[in-house]
Amino acid sequence: MILAIETSCDDTCAAVVTAAGEIRSNVISSQGVHDRYGGVVPEIASRHHLELLTAVIDDALARADGTFADVELVAVTQGPGLVGALLVGVASAKALAAALGLPLAPVDHLQGHVAANFLGPEPFEPPFLCLVASGGHTFLAHVTSHDRFEVLGRTLDDAAGEAFDKGARLLGLPFPGGPHLQRLAETGDPSAFALPVARRLDGLDFSFSGLKTALLYKLRDFEAGATETPLADLAASYQHAIVEALANRIEQAIERTGVERVAIGGGVAANGPLRARVEALAASRGVAVHIPPRELCTDNAAMIASAARYVEPLRGDAFLALDAYPTGSHAL
Repeated sequence: MILAIETSCDDTCAAVVTAAGEIRSNVISSQGVHDRYGGVVPEIASRHHLELLTAVIDDALARADGTFADVELVAVTQGPGLVGALLVGVASAKALAAALGLPLAPVDHLQGHVAANFLGPEPFEPPFLCLVASGGHTFLAHVTSHDRFEVLGRTLDDAAGEAFDKGARLLGLPFPGGPHLQRLAETGDPSAFALPVARRLDGLDFSFSGLKTALLYKLRDFEAGATETPLADLAASYQHAIVEALANRIEQAIERTGVERVAIGGGVAANGPLRARVEALAASRGVAVHIPPRELCTDNAAMIASAARYVEPLRGDAFLALDAYPTGSHAL
């Protein structure tokens, strides 16, 4: 039994997962206080993790019908993420492991998003191509084994989730922007505006900054013309451009590598149009596709437990010096 903790951003998470990848519990406590600030405030996120984590861990154990006596391994997100938030999770995991005399597995957050695909009841086994798109990261990888992947392309500027949030802010929508923009886009026409999709980049890299600027200019044109701004059409066109940029890179990666298995992960993978587009792409090309449930796409501890199954754990005094890393990634 693996008890995993995830506190890389503003969701306080704990999960209990078996060594075979069966999810016994997966508790996600969204803080729900950052929308008033228009974004995650690191200090506030850290303080809420301090307040919530013990209760979330207790809840995860209770839902798994277990106790600390059933736990054989403690796992925790080591980075990347907000350093204060990460330290709450790392310190708590170290204390639990020390008190219970258990090994501790430090997990890279991005490896966790990839490893969400390894969870039961139908695990998606390597090799496969994996798109990870979240608020802080966007990259396309060739997953060659459970603990290793090769990055084929990454964003050169904004992450896809960041592009969603910034676009939503321009449209006057609350934080977090992605879900609100998707709801607004449902009543709009995705072909109403020809917003740019970065197609001419070398390799399989992504770029979203030009798209954000194009949306800003469209909004300014409507304001200058004193005409009603078609917000739903703009939202739909903007979302369509992001989805197409991601899907185009996946298709190019299939052609270049010959790998006929595709998975997606990260918070943006919860976006309905992206999920539908990737499924349609896979069907048209005759490739296998795996899209985790939405609760395993956004930040969660079950994916951290999944990755921990393939990490060499630290034992005894070895984990006492463990520290968080806020930037970069040990998985890239």
